[in-house]
Amino acid sequence: MVAVIQYNAGNVQSILFALHRMGVEAVLTSDPHAIRSASSVIFPGVGEASTTMQFLRESGLDKVIRGLTQPVLGICLGMQLLCSHSEENDVNCLGIIPQEVRLFRPQNGEKVPHTGWNSLQLHTNSWLNPELENAYVYFVHSYYVQEGPYTSATADYILPFSAALQKDNFFATQFHPEKSGPVGQQILERFLTL
Repeated sequence: MVAVIQYNAGNVQSILFALHRMGVEAVLTSDPHAIRSASSVIFPGVGEASTTMQFLRESGLDKVIRGLTQPVLGICLGMQLLCSHSEENDVNCLGIIPQEVRLFRPQNGEKVPHTGWNSLQLHTNSWLNPELENAYVYFVHSYYVQEGPYTSATADYILPFSAALQKDNFFATQFHPEKSGPVGQQILERFLTL
């Protein structure tokens, strides 16, 4: 059973629909026991970092997420919240991946948020399948994680940024695999076999 963490973030239905299309049994839950006992956990999200972190702390889900030992996939805001700190309202996040989340600052009239399809450049030992080098995935975000030791793949918009991360049993994508067609399905399938 895959647990999709329910919290005050939008877009959870998209990931549930994607898993259902794949024939994966999944439950949307905020129950700590259900989350801890799941074979894999998905931490999705679209929203704002500081109010979301406040909700996670008040509900105790911050401690639950930090203590997970099975594979965990953070998506979009979920990825950013796995990091140490976000510039979005200057908030400390879960601190699982020691990276900073920063606001895109346009340099040549680029639009923020970064919205649309962009290609992946995989790092050595990426958890993503090697055949996904230069594959296109779908992004919607105003904040990004810089490249660092936990970067699994990068994309380029204004500057190169982390499109995917991995530290121990925590995996993450800045892009939305559930909105990235067959490539996104392949990424979800890959995560579920880790």
